[in-house]
Amino acid sequence: MSEKKLKVVIVGGVACGPKTASRIKRLLPDAEVTIIEKGELLSYAGCGLPFYLSGEVHDYKELMCTPAGVVRDTHFFKMVKDVTVLNQTLVESIDRNKKAIKAVNTLSGKAIDIEYDKLVLTVGGTPFIPPIKGIDLKGVNFLSTIDDARKIHDEEKNLKGKNAVIIGGGLIGIEVCESFVKQGMNVTIIEKLDRVLPALLDPEMAYHVHNELQANNVTVLLNDAVVEIKGDDQGNVKSVKTNKTEVPSDLVLIAIGTKPNITLAKQAGITIGTTGAIAVNEFLCTSDPDIYAGGDCVENIHLVSGKPIYAPMGSTANKHGRVIANNICGKESMFKGVLGTAICKVFTMNVARTGLSEQQARDEGYDFITVLNPSPDKAHFYPDAKLIIIKLIVDKKSRTLLGAQIVGPGDVAKRIEVVITSITNGAMIDNIANYDLAYAPPFSPAMDNIIHAANIAQNKLDGIGKSISPVEVKKKMDNNEDFILLDVRSPQEYEEIRIDDTRVKLIPLGKLRESLHQLDKSKEIITFCKISLRGYEAQRILAGAGFRNVKFLDGGIVCWPYKKLVK
Repeated sequence: MSEKKLKVVIVGGVACGPKTASRIKRLLPDAEVTIIEKGELLSYAGCGLPFYLSGEVHDYKELMCTPAGVVRDTHFFKMVKDVTVLNQTLVESIDRNKKAIKAVNTLSGKAIDIEYDKLVLTVGGTPFIPPIKGIDLKGVNFLSTIDDARKIHDEEKNLKGKNAVIIGGGLIGIEVCESFVKQGMNVTIIEKLDRVLPALLDPEMAYHVHNELQANNVTVLLNDAVVEIKGDDQGNVKSVKTNKTEVPSDLVLIAIGTKPNITLAKQAGITIGTTGAIAVNEFLCTSDPDIYAGGDCVENIHLVSGKPIYAPMGSTANKHGRVIANNICGKESMFKGVLGTAICKVFTMNVARTGLSEQQARDEGYDFITVLNPSPDKAHFYPDAKLIIIKLIVDKKSRTLLGAQIVGPGDVAKRIEVVITSITNGAMIDNIANYDLAYAPPFSPAMDNIIHAANIAQNKLDGIGKSISPVEVKKKMDNNEDFILLDVRSPQEYEEIRIDDTRVKLIPLGKLRESLHQLDKSKEIITFCKISLRGYEAQRILAGAGFRNVKFLDGGIVCWPYKKLVK
């Protein structure tokens, strides 16, 4: 008698589902694998949708192709993978006792019953729909699927000169913003919090993204919320009304977040986690030992805090698929968690982050220091060296990284990868400072930016470098505290750009030792320069001269996110 074939049913396509199916068939070629997808399209790169809208990806089918250019459609999965695909089919219920699902073909209405040995839920997430009046008007859009992107691409013709309003300053909103600008639209972003990318960046880092948006003629409305989308008598959107203003609009994109699709799992009695997504263990198994789940419908464990988080990412979904398939096929595999890593491009600026933000670290009760390090991403003399600003959050007790944020037109990707690897492996700042990273002038400074940032952290942890953040200095200004803001740059630099405050005193670093008598030892002194390399030197000079209350301004004037006087 032949051995019974393993029957696996996967509910959901796009990333995690097809990845799971493909891996299972590689490990167990005789397994009967069926993917059920409610939409028409099975597998595509959802993260590429903004670039389809911008025209950088010319045909949406490119998002469905393998690297070899073959479209990953139902025919491909059947002929190449030997996977049965039932697209345009909606799963209505799961019978866990009978180990069967009930589904219906959305075109014919035909009912379908399928038994399984193992069931995999990769049902993804959907855009959060706010209760705003006028949300059903023509011209109001979401961006979650290829169909959403095709709707905007095909229906919204002749975009040049038209007004687009993006509700939400998160990743999707920021990425699509550039796409709309490239189409010649007048773009306004409305964000209810005090900064763009609020879930990813601390205020002083988000400031640089805000500036980049404004430099590209994007209007950014912060600390404001939409109360109504208004339409004309034909049912077309015409404006967006907020608490503070009203913005004319021909097109609205709502991008205020994603929520996990949990209805099917909840109805089946599968445990839902504290984040509102499906709870899974480290093997990505749900509360039912024969049902796995992955992708945007599940919660993950944060590798720093150890707590569940909801962090939907296409990269994570693909990793989930491999882990699920391994476990179904008897190859024990664990998924330990995520760091909330994200990276994006905002016009000429690159943005990356991982781990905990400063506020998250504070909320978790960590005792930490922060580092701001602005410097060129290549040797300073190399022709196309570009600025990047690194912010590190470092635990005082363990001397390990809690998180990092990097912004700038230079190469942020390779530095965030170093941070990710370090956090994942529990490396101390002292280890990072001695990493044997690849060096040549076209690729990095001799002391790479991340190594330099680690050195700054070492100095702070060891009590050698004493600093203060721009946010803390601004609070002192607002509280009218009496201190000296000592600028140690050259007079020429001072004339070109300077901090706008009466407490600023200019003494170039080369003249500081002979000018100590000009400084009041009883006052707090905060030293700075362009990037605070000279500011740190000044802090050490003053400390050596008996000044007891001296700090340098983290990141210098480059990282000062407030008003500056520019020549």
